[in-house]
Amino acid sequence: MIKININGVQRDIDAEPEMPLLWALRDVLHLSGTKFGCGMAQCGACTVHLDGQPVRSCVTAIGDIGAGKITTIEGVSGNVAETVQAVWTELDVPQCGYCQSGQIMSAVALLSENQKPGDADIDAAMSGNLCRCATYARIRSAIHEAARRLEA
Repeated sequence: MIKININGVQRDIDAEPEMPLLWALRDVLHLSGTKFGCGMAQCGACTVHLDGQPVRSCVTAIGDIGAGKITTIEGVSGNVAETVQAVWTELDVPQCGYCQSGQIMSAVALLSENQKPGDADIDAAMSGNLCRCATYARIRSAIHEAARRLEA
């Protein structure tokens, strides 16, 4: 039995320590907002926060989390998260939507650390998140708009 903190709740997971966090979230805890994309930390669809920092859950073993706190798209909250999510909806950022939970988690992490990101900051923070629909311009616009709203 492995104890991990998911979205502010201490959970017991009956699994081997090598199990990827992604599968613990989706298959054991039934939190399906975090998506499987590539399984190699290349696409960002599985992005969650570990102590506020974006990590790829497909390559993060549950046994390596220790006392860290995991936040998923289902549990992300606060002013930055709410602003990002509202702007994402208002600007119609998603097309198919599959990658968007990972995109949002990366955007929230960026804006939590840098309230006035430039294009280069956004590109660097979002570079590990792929979008097959190529909504990159809308994603960048949404991050800029969220930053403007958070500044006000």
